[in-house]
Amino acid sequence: MLYHLFIRLTGDVTFFNVFRYLTFRSILAAFCAMLIWFAMGQKFIDLVKNYQIQQYVREEGPPSHQKKSGTPTMGGMLILLSTLFSTLMWADLTESSIYLFLFCALSLGALGLYDDFLKIRRKHNQGLTARRKLAVQAVVGLVVGSFFYFSSDYDTSLYFPIFKELSFDLGIVYIPFAVLVICGASNAVNLTDGLDGLAAGPMVIATMCYMVFIYCAGNARFAHYLQISFVPGAAEVTILLAAVVGSVMGFLWYNTYPAQIFMGDVGSLSLGGILGMAALIAKQELILIIVGGLFVMEALSVIIQVGYFKLTRGRRIFRMAPLHHHFELKGWPEPKVIVRFWIIAIILAMIGLSTLKVR
Repeated sequence: MLYHLFIRLTGDVTFFNVFRYLTFRSILAAFCAMLIWFAMGQKFIDLVKNYQIQQYVREEGPPSHQKKSGTPTMGGMLILLSTLFSTLMWADLTESSIYLFLFCALSLGALGLYDDFLKIRRKHNQGLTARRKLAVQAVVGLVVGSFFYFSSDYDTSLYFPIFKELSFDLGIVYIPFAVLVICGASNAVNLTDGLDGLAAGPMVIATMCYMVFIYCAGNARFAHYLQISFVPGAAEVTILLAAVVGSVMGFLWYNTYPAQIFMGDVGSLSLGGILGMAALIAKQELILIIVGGLFVMEALSVIIQVGYFKLTRGRRIFRMAPLHHHFELKGWPEPKVIVRFWIIAIILAMIGLSTLKVR
């Protein structure tokens, strides 16, 4: 909204021309979302405390987690609200891709909110069944995939990193492929959200990486130089991702060990969906396996553990899944697990970014 106001003033005051630059507005969006957390974060924590919106820890989890029971949760609501406000302030609202992102984030956020509500009402760490969650996520993915498939400006080809001319046009298969990306990313971030700051830190890293991808994909000159697919209008999504980065960093101020608040499913499901959307619109879907490799490892550890447990009738590969619990039970202190996982996320992001030039 402020963007549209300032653009109208450029004819009278040349200073306002600075608001035409995506980089400048991205910085403003990040700071705006972060400042909302600094201004309202403690008040929000006190509010959810008063309403007894708190975390319930499962008894079969690591013993050290029992002390986390009662910690305020559903911080993802303020993450979404600050992201939404900042995006509306600084983005060009004539771009349809902005609304698609917001639809995905808010829909998955509503799913997570209902799941958190059930856990709080039941006073147990059991909300919606996995099947029901997956069904709603699939519907969101179908809407996103259909939008891309029927959009004349969008290329439904799947591009392979490193190989500049290797691609396959998925055609209508792109719709179920989009469902897979949205569901996979959303659930992977959700599974990673098990320690203080463990999901938030890598989310900031991966989102900043995709800000670069989307900015380049939305700029015809950069896209041609880097030999990647040009996506008209995609660059404006950089503003939204910057707002996500600022909001999650503000949340991390209160979520760092020992956490004052957790994001809950309302945060993890929506943030994962945003990451999946970023991969789709940037035409860097396969790179998500690298950039979001930490989330992938966490999700795979659960799949492998459950599959092996069923095949061997009770045997396990990991001491506990997701993977971060395995290292906790090996004796690693929680801060050590968190920081080392962050380091892995940074390394994977750098590898992902390097593929832009390796063609």
